[in-house]
Amino acid sequence: MTTQHHLVDHELIEAAARVARTHCRGDNHTMAAAARARDGRIVTAVNAYHFTGGPCAELVVIGAAAGQGAYELDTIVAVGDRDRGVVPPCGRCRQVLLDYFPGLKVIVGRDEHVRAVPVADLLPETYVWADHQLDAG
Repeated sequence: MTTQHHLVDHELIEAAARVARTHCRGDNHTMAAAARARDGRIVTAVNAYHFTGGPCAELVVIGAAAGQGAYELDTIVAVGDRDRGVVPPCGRCRQVLLDYFPGLKVIVGRDEHVRAVPVADLLPETYVWADHQLDAG
């Protein structure tokens, strides 16, 4: 597997970091995510932790984007509260992000090693949900 690196959207990282600093409070909201829509808009959200497995910030941002009419996302990043920096998506989020946006770039890494990679590179040899759907026509 050859990982492609794309230009890092530092404005997106800062948007998520700002939300993490200002809106993540206590144990219920510990992560913020920011996504850049294809039209250039930035959509942000925080996770909704619950012992039953509440949604991660990346999943909440998908819904927030759709609620704002942004159905095509180009890049996404998650940032932890308490200045933890960029945090890579969990396995569930990687699968959902790939299924919703196969061309999505995900910002991962720390400090000078931060980089944007295709979501497919985070799930090599993955199950692809769309491959197993019945043809609609």
